[in-house]
Amino acid sequence: MGTINFLVCACIFFTMQLNAQTNFCGIKNSSTQHGEEITYTIFYSLAGAHVNAGTTTFSNKLEKFNGRTVYHVTGVGGSNAKYDWIYKVRDRYESYIDTQTMQPLKFFRDVNEGNTKKMETVTFNHVSNTATNETGTYRVPSCVQDVLSTIYYSRNIDFEKYKKGDKIPFQMFLENQVYDLYIRYLGKEDVKTKYGKFNAIKFKVLLIPGTIFKGGEEMVVWVSDDQNHVPVRIESQIMVGSIKVDMTSYKNLRYSLSVMQKKKK
Repeated sequence: MGTINFLVCACIFFTMQLNAQTNFCGIKNSSTQHGEEITYTIFYSLAGAHVNAGTTTFSNKLEKFNGRTVYHVTGVGGSNAKYDWIYKVRDRYESYIDTQTMQPLKFFRDVNEGNTKKMETVTFNHVSNTATNETGTYRVPSCVQDVLSTIYYSRNIDFEKYKKGDKIPFQMFLENQVYDLYIRYLGKEDVKTKYGKFNAIKFKVLLIPGTIFKGGEEMVVWVSDDQNHVPVRIESQIMVGSIKVDMTSYKNLRYSLSVMQKKKK
């Protein structure tokens, strides 16, 4: 579940309480657009040395799905080829999100991590509150999200409503069950990247335990403090060593990164 947890951390960022249904359901998109593409480099560290371990890219396209206009979002991640002999990763996640409600209609994943291979397609019915995959039909909460839909939904949340230390819970369907997760808001902080210094929102993420990531609040995320709410850095301890994930390229953002503090010449 290594890449699952990375995608979760890169996707869940921040989310409203699910019991506040009038606030959580039916949010309008104001942060992303057709053609957006963001790429991250994953650095692995052991004893202070960082190596380029892999990349992951998120993209967003407008399409039609069962007569509805949807955002077809894709997350593709892979290990650096020269380290495949240690642990090879080739993962693909897709979600079809209704543009009017920002709710997932269909989710697909093709996971190849070491000796683990999984393929799954989930269809969501938001009338009956069910999720159906190859193994059966499962009851899910109203406004439940999948791994990828969470990023695009949560990027539209108003974070000015929270104070430092607040827990912000949400629910996500994965592997035939609903996970009760949360992020802990840590306030605002500047973070240095290859593009310069960003004004950022900072928080910790409650992780799903797996083969690479520990459970608990082991992951710290910084996202741009502007209308894009783009994650610019992620850091986490893992079973052996740690990782740092940095945004290394982007295109077709809905807004310019206006909070970016330029490097001094």
